[in-house]
Amino acid sequence: MICYTPLWETMQKKNVTTYTLRVKHEMSHATVQRLQRNEPVTTHTLNKLCHILDCSLSDIAEYIPDEE
Repeated sequence: MICYTPLWETMQKKNVTTYTLRVKHEMSHATVQRLQRNEPVTTHTLNKLCHILDCSLSDIAEYIPDEE
């Protein structure tokens, strides 16, 4: 499973809010909700977040193996 916990930590460090993502960077409300729910998003969205936050992919997402 891909988890976006690092995203929220990175956003907090850089003083970026979900409001900023939606209004200033024109990210859709649905996309922000998918991130909050750890649901799939496009690589375009991940690229956009890396650009907005000036960070690497590991600062946004992490892979957590599913328990079997």
